[in-house]
Amino acid sequence: MSTTFKVRGKFVNIINRKIFPVEIQISQGKIRSVLEVSEAPNKFILPGFIDAHVHIESSLLIPSEFARLACIHGTVATVSDPHEIANVCGLEGVEYMIDNGNQTPFKFFFGAPSCVPATEFETAGAVIDSSETEKLLRRKEILYLAEMMNWPGVLAGNEEVKKKIEWAKKYNKPVDGHAPGLRGEQAVEYINAGISTDHECVSLEEARNKVNHGMKIVIREGSAAKNFEALIDLIDDFPSQIMFCSDDKHPDSLLEGHINELAARAINKGKDLFHVLQACCINPVLHYGLDVGVLKVNDAADFIIVDDLINFKVFETYISGELVAKEGKTKLLSVKYPAINNFNTSYVTAVDFELIHEGGKAKVIQAHDSQLITTSVFVDVPSINGKVSTDFENDILKIAVINRYQPHLKPAVALVQNFGLKNGAIGSSVAHDSHNIIIVGTDDALMAKAANLIIESKGGLSAVSNEEARLLKLPVGGLMSNADGFSIARDYIEIDKVAKGLGCSLQSPYMTLSFMALLVIPQIKLSDKGLFDGETFSFTKVFV
Repeated sequence: MSTTFKVRGKFVNIINRKIFPVEIQISQGKIRSVLEVSEAPNKFILPGFIDAHVHIESSLLIPSEFARLACIHGTVATVSDPHEIANVCGLEGVEYMIDNGNQTPFKFFFGAPSCVPATEFETAGAVIDSSETEKLLRRKEILYLAEMMNWPGVLAGNEEVKKKIEWAKKYNKPVDGHAPGLRGEQAVEYINAGISTDHECVSLEEARNKVNHGMKIVIREGSAAKNFEALIDLIDDFPSQIMFCSDDKHPDSLLEGHINELAARAINKGKDLFHVLQACCINPVLHYGLDVGVLKVNDAADFIIVDDLINFKVFETYISGELVAKEGKTKLLSVKYPAINNFNTSYVTAVDFELIHEGGKAKVIQAHDSQLITTSVFVDVPSINGKVSTDFENDILKIAVINRYQPHLKPAVALVQNFGLKNGAIGSSVAHDSHNIIIVGTDDALMAKAANLIIESKGGLSAVSNEEARLLKLPVGGLMSNADGFSIARDYIEIDKVAKGLGCSLQSPYMTLSFMALLVIPQIKLSDKGLFDGETFSFTKVFV
């Protein structure tokens, strides 16, 4: 393609709130002129979309493959937290994401993970302390301190937490937040510590409380956590303080759409076009200081051409003047890239998943579709020979987390409700935040079968029954595949169908499963060390 070319269309000037026909000249990857003309094709030119908070790892794809799928939907950049691979492989994992992201013109902006490990109540594969955080933050490739999930540590004045935030302030880099349900004086104290964003709000009241104290609210709509409907009205009053993100998005969802879908949904709800596009295209650039063009002269030529301003079907995507997607087809080529990993555990047997019935009621994790938050319920559960058995009538199954970094350790076993499995087990080495192996199933033998498939390949998603065994291999940190992203998306769709064929009623079984180990989200979760109460930040027992 020539390094100098022109495009004509209707220019959506978000900053000045105008739409008019233009001819834009691009040369050497930059916008050289924006000339108003009398007429132009009936297509709309606007800045590219930006995902303001995402863990690339949750797509199950390495960055260069994520880019191939995202660009077809008009996404030109992401604000990316490499927290997941960092919890598995430490600084080597962060370097891996940066280096692989540099293999593509897509613009990945990485942060310094703030919580590795996420808590002291689980076993992670690495530690990144404040001194290593400082080394990351001084680098020009690292634009911010990634989500500070340890909000109790912020409020308690934890020294390591304080040091990390102070390093971010020293290098004039924003600090991302993570404080689900935090309100009132505690929220104010958290914000005043220097936390600038939150993507964990689940109610409009909570979001208003935080935005009124100066926080930017990132409206999240991922594969499992969906907060768009609850929060979108916030954009009416605070358009300069709103951004959109996916946070965690599986490849099947990414194949269907990205930030463009949220823009379309907001317009369908009657939201102001320029407010919506400001959140999608402008606010992340301003907040993080991103090197992403917004269609001003001498900006990088990062823009998209869409068919209309209702559905945002993307006709073409350009990054630094390069055509990277056209009519739903990616122009980016796959990059052959090696895998890194940290996986050292031993095979398990059915006996490892036995749970002794101690009498009385059991505390059960209650999963909720499309939410990260869980609740706990106290239930009488059946037993056979003194051991807990599956309660199909009340949809109560066993759930287990296996330490993947140390062999010969007994799994932590608890109970979970609302997965709906009737005959089988599903498992994953993607289990936020430490990414131990997590399994849920209808009997102990099938749980062992699902776990051992993952252990044999050192990472993946499994689905098993007495008749079949499926595995989607994830060789990169047990989190991602370095194969063709479109093929992995199709493979994920197939294993998702298998899981649902086993009776799982959840919209996104594997994403929801992975969050059952996410201790920093209340109310109750499971780590490799035991059942955990996210409200008291302490371990609890299955039978109390």
